[in-house]
Amino acid sequence: MKKVFYLNTCDTCRKILAQFDLTDWELREIKKQPITKEELAEMHQLTKSYEALFSRKSTQIKLRGLDVKSLGEKDFKELLLDHYTFLKRPVFITDKEIFVGNDKNNVEALKTFFGVNE
Repeated sequence: MKKVFYLNTCDTCRKILAQFDLTDWELREIKKQPITKEELAEMHQLTKSYEALFSRKSTQIKLRGLDVKSLGEKDFKELLLDHYTFLKRPVFITDKEIFVGNDKNNVEALKTFFGVNE
């Protein structure tokens, strides 16, 4: 399995995806095709945490008046399934590895995984 979950309107996602050869990867635009319970379960199996998959930058947090500090794993799971913006992106997933988000360490790990040197 090789999947990338991303948002087409996100410049950061597009910039990260453009750095890699994704010809044999399944690309999933999460606004058009939201993640399924099964896919979220696959991600959780690799991260061991729904919170690790949760984007604290989602505009939905403010719109819904959520207090992220008070949320538990069950809440994170439900929110991730409820609205695509709650997923930290992009998410690259293989059978054995997962790369979540756009922070510098994650992007560096992706470059190493793909064998890309700057």
